[in-house]
Amino acid sequence: MSTLEPDTPPPGEHIHLPGPSLQPILLALGITLALVGVTLGRFLLVTGLILSVWVTVRWIADTRREMAALPEDLDAH
Repeated sequence: MSTLEPDTPPPGEHIHLPGPSLQPILLALGITLALVGVTLGRFLLVTGLILSVWVTVRWIADTRREMAALPEDLDAH
């Protein structure tokens, strides 16, 4: 490898990708309900805010759990 080439991971190195999830769609729905609730009524506003907060908390917890499950020998570049 020449010195002009960027550092690339060695062949066969594990790349972690998250699995499929409904969380982005549910978060978008919660935000949409909250925004529509601003004009149509408090019930939609509160429902959207509760859904958005709940999905965000779950998403963060799932991400932390996935990160903790990764092998410790991964080298951050």
